[in-house]
Amino acid sequence: QVQLVESGGGSVQAGGSLRLSCAASGYTVSSAMGWFRQAPGKEREGIAAIDSLGFTTYADYVKGRFTISRDNDKNTLYLQMHSMKPEDTAMYYCAAARQHMGWVLSLVKYEYAYWGQGTQVTVSS
Repeated sequence: QVQLVESGGGSVQAGGSLRLSCAASGYTVSSAMGWFRQAPGKEREGIAAIDSLGFTTYADYVKGRFTISRDNDKNTLYLQMHSMKPEDTAMYYCAAARQHMGWVLSLVKYEYAYWGQGTQVTVSS
């Protein structure tokens, strides 16, 4: 059974930094994974993704500020966030494609089969 557990969320002032973690069980993070976020009243949007070869893609509005990475030994996915803005406030979710679909490099939520419960990030001005 695949389980993804996010942590690291919290409150930060504009311009600050946070690092989110996503610990996986029943799944190897060396496959295709992504980070999404959802603000109240808005659709869930993809912000960063990584495939099995380590290629990454980002939404334009986080490019240069956020970095997705993973530690295969710890079986954990990360999202490092810098220069945070109030509009980054949202619930953040990690997601994983089916294990054999390591080629997925997508910010589209329908490409992902497994989801964590989310961690709240709040950025104050």
